[in-house]
Amino acid sequence: MNKIRLGMVGGGSGAFIGAVHRIAARLDNHYQLVAGALSSHPDIAEQSAKDLGIASERSYSSYIDMAEAEAARADGIEAVSIVTPNHLHFPIAKAFLAAGIHVICDKPMTCSLSEALQLEQLAQQSGKLFVLTHNYSAYPMVRQAQQMVADGLLGKLRVIQVEYAQDWLTSAAEKTGNKQAEWRSDPKRSGPAGCLGDIGTHAFNLASFISGLQVQQVSAELNTFVEGRALDDNVHAMLRFEQGVRGMLWSSQVAPGNENSLRIRIYGSDGGLEWAQEHPNQLLYSPFAQASRILTRAGYGYQAAGEHLVRTPSGHPEGYLEAFSNIYSEAAQAILATRAGATAEQALAGSLLPGVSEGVDGLKFINAVIQSSQNNGKWIAMESVNE
Repeated sequence: MNKIRLGMVGGGSGAFIGAVHRIAARLDNHYQLVAGALSSHPDIAEQSAKDLGIASERSYSSYIDMAEAEAARADGIEAVSIVTPNHLHFPIAKAFLAAGIHVICDKPMTCSLSEALQLEQLAQQSGKLFVLTHNYSAYPMVRQAQQMVADGLLGKLRVIQVEYAQDWLTSAAEKTGNKQAEWRSDPKRSGPAGCLGDIGTHAFNLASFISGLQVQQVSAELNTFVEGRALDDNVHAMLRFEQGVRGMLWSSQVAPGNENSLRIRIYGSDGGLEWAQEHPNQLLYSPFAQASRILTRAGYGYQAAGEHLVRTPSGHPEGYLEAFSNIYSEAAQAILATRAGATAEQALAGSLLPGVSEGVDGLKFINAVIQSSQNNGKWIAMESVNE
């Protein structure tokens, strides 16, 4: 198989998420990184390209130059990874879709709902794939949970509790030279949401993904506990899902003792499930009036539908990087299908890959939470939020 020719925008030396995307793309050997606009600083971009083995003539000073030049090459990139701060996601994705290049984008999809809706239309018109890296949806045991809910093993769903807690912004890290904290705390680069957009959207996506249900209304409060911080660092939200299901979401980056604690509990009339990202190879299943049991990745009770997500035997842990790679590998299968003549819609048929619709939902959630918090926790309908 000829590897998929991949480009990257952002992700130069010292960038955390860029390295994660590159590892994910390499893990199953589907991609070859051949081009990049890796930094807005020319010297960093040049050195980063050299370090990654990208030819100097395919290291670009701007993403616009990159999109135009790569689209004109016979061996140009087939897909681009966007790993920049949030405010650049929309213009970069727009440029590459217009150039006829598939897009794999870090979340949130854009900084505003208006941009998200525009990008949804552009992606549909382009006929190209747009994949959003909500990587937590690709953990094997998350897929197991989603399948168990879809199969009705929990009965009628009733309650969903989801939380994502970290502690790395407990003090004003953005004032100490921490680049990750700087842009995530800057409304011009992060958008109108801080913790909410950074990790709250992951919790929201996970709840919707596993349950298969849409959030209809939100009642929320945003807090900024660190003095002088421009964006929220803590979120509490009550959720009203369709079918009468109720939920709660807590997201915080000022919770000492929590490193990367994404956790979900989902309960129905016949049982419950619990999964925690820091122990990702285990899923707690509690049928009503029976002993609880721990299901494990690739262990007894693991469903064959997720076999393609598993690389090692049971008891050999897989985690964050592998889940990220599952997104890239499933995207590769869709890209290869388009190579063979399938439309983007056909290539994604039956796929669980997150894309533009999940991106739009995430921005609607952000807007609904912000509007609710600004109105003292008033219930806000997701479909009524302003662009």
